[in-house]
Amino acid sequence: MRETLFNWLNHLWAGEFAGKTVLDAFAGSGALGFEAASRGVAEAVLVETDRKATASLEALRARLGADNVSIVTGDARTYLSRTASRFDLVLLDPPFGQDWLNRVLPSALRALTNDGMLYIEAEAPVLAPPGTELLRQDKAGAVHFQLLRAHPEAA
Repeated sequence: MRETLFNWLNHLWAGEFAGKTVLDAFAGSGALGFEAASRGVAEAVLVETDRKATASLEALRARLGADNVSIVTGDARTYLSRTASRFDLVLLDPPFGQDWLNRVLPSALRALTNDGMLYIEAEAPVLAPPGTELLRQDKAGAVHFQLLRAHPEAA
């Protein structure tokens, strides 16, 4: 799924990752956020609630010398509701079966730049919320993943 996502982004961004800002709201292992960072985004913010996981993320950031990665220990919903930052890409891969997506989607959409994109992994297909358009979607095993774009007038 990660390879597919970054192939989509490479096409849609014409290979230009420089200057882009990315939020990985449920970082976990940080695979998506660190992949964005490795492709040269200006900043990747990784949010994770588990302190042991954030310690691992910080160690990985140091090992890789990933100065364009910021790590936040905290809840994705709280971070999204409080941040004034806007992102070109928000990655949402919340734990399944806990209704996280419904709780964070409105604030994730507000955190997008004009024409920003939202990547969602979920246990079922997600309908494009008002103010967005579905760009790409696929399924791997039981996981549905889709990439949406905000319409500038919706931001």
